[in-house]
Amino acid sequence: MKLLHTAFAGLVAFASMAGAAHADDLLTIQLKDGPVVIKLAPEVAPKHVAQIEALASKGEYDNVVFHRVIEGFMAQTGDVEFGKEGGPKFNPQRAGMGGSELPDIQAEFSKVPFKRGTVGMARSQSPNSANSQFFIMFDEGAFLNGQYTVVGQVASGMEFVDKIKRGAGSNGEVTSPDKMIKVTVTKK
Repeated sequence: MKLLHTAFAGLVAFASMAGAAHADDLLTIQLKDGPVVIKLAPEVAPKHVAQIEALASKGEYDNVVFHRVIEGFMAQTGDVEFGKEGGPKFNPQRAGMGGSELPDIQAEFSKVPFKRGTVGMARSQSPNSANSQFFIMFDEGAFLNGQYTVVGQVASGMEFVDKIKRGAGSNGEVTSPDKMIKVTVTKK
């Protein structure tokens, strides 16, 4: 009987682990034109996903602008320090230079390719400098593969990402930028 009980307990534990492996971590970004749902990839970049989820859960990403948007490339956001409209340090000229109060994250590069809808972590020249900023790809970007951390993929709402106001100049700086109105995390 003890053997049967142990086998049943093992089966229950395995089933719960299998269910957890298929659970989806979803990040929903409300834009002016509609919601964007991103399937996060904790199996690819656990530290980066955990940091994004922590910041979103605290409302840090709400009202943060898309400070750098380049046609045919990507839309960058997530500067919770200088890019949060209504925040104490909001400064459109400095948006893109800040981060959160959390520590920077060690790179979690992978073989997951950058393609349309891929979400990656922004960083400085140092591979281990990602903090809160991220970008959504408008198109394929193979030159980023293995150089930046992939944190997820747009599951729905890419048509709303396509409507984000584009920047001017070679660096894609945006005047009167669009913003993430509300960002939430759900686990399914």
